[in-house]
Amino acid sequence: MKKKILITGGAGFLGSHLAERLLNEGNEVICLDNYFTGTKENIIHLMKDPYFELIRHDVTQPFYIEVDEIYNLACPASPIQYQVNPIKTIKTSVAGALNMLGLAKRIKARILQASTSEVYGDPESHPQKEEYWGHVNPIGSRACYDEGKRCAEALFVNYHRQNNVRIKIARIFNTYGPRMDPADGRVVSNFIMQALRNDPISIYGDGNQTRSFCYVSDMVDGLIRLMNTEDDFTGPVNIGNPGEFTILELASKVIKMTGSASTLLHEPLPEDDPVRRQPDISLAQQKLQWNPAVTLEQGLKNTIEYFRNLK
Repeated sequence: MKKKILITGGAGFLGSHLAERLLNEGNEVICLDNYFTGTKENIIHLMKDPYFELIRHDVTQPFYIEVDEIYNLACPASPIQYQVNPIKTIKTSVAGALNMLGLAKRIKARILQASTSEVYGDPESHPQKEEYWGHVNPIGSRACYDEGKRCAEALFVNYHRQNNVRIKIARIFNTYGPRMDPADGRVVSNFIMQALRNDPISIYGDGNQTRSFCYVSDMVDGLIRLMNTEDDFTGPVNIGNPGEFTILELASKVIKMTGSASTLLHEPLPEDDPVRRQPDISLAQQKLQWNPAVTLEQGLKNTIEYFRNLK
């Protein structure tokens, strides 16, 4: 049966891939975006599909529609983007969650919150399990995003407890792939763009801090599997690739795969930058029967090809 599905932030990097997959599975998709970080270029190829609808709207304002499911993805997700207007970032996370939860409550829709590994802050526990409460600076430069997402999780859980709203919470770890914004400041897009221009690769700190990189198709698969679980499973659940790489290892792979002449340029470490980041995905494996399938090498190959072909 065709489901009617709302995606907030649907013109963003992750939202556009999710919309494409849900349409391919035979659903009707309504994409909501204010284009703060999303772009029409990400979803223009979907416009010819009669079951795809695009609406310009800001989730900090109420929205009314009848749908079966809501994926709440709206929020700038890279430090460069979310620090441009930190108050707007907090409002998007908190007021956006309130508006979408109110909608889900009224129409009895199932709703998924795109939370983040940033709720763990600079973790003192490794790898990160869902039970870990986090180590977050509430007044630091990243707090607008970290604490906004933590508050959104609290709102989701309490709408579920108090109003029986059918919720799902996904804690998304670093995701990359085609349609990333080349100027979003994330490490994968940064390194690839610098390598393709033969510019020095920016390494913040000594480069021994670690990240785990999940290819976008694996992430989309995890989100859909979570949405389709029984109502008694709400999460939160980590969705990410548990492969752990240092930033120096990533730089080396990108330079080699692009055939770049780039050298490394060490710069100061940003405030509250996590030293280690790796998901424990045992809950996702158990409850979603989910495992990432795309290797870092294959994912980087696809992403490099996308950036090479950008006009």
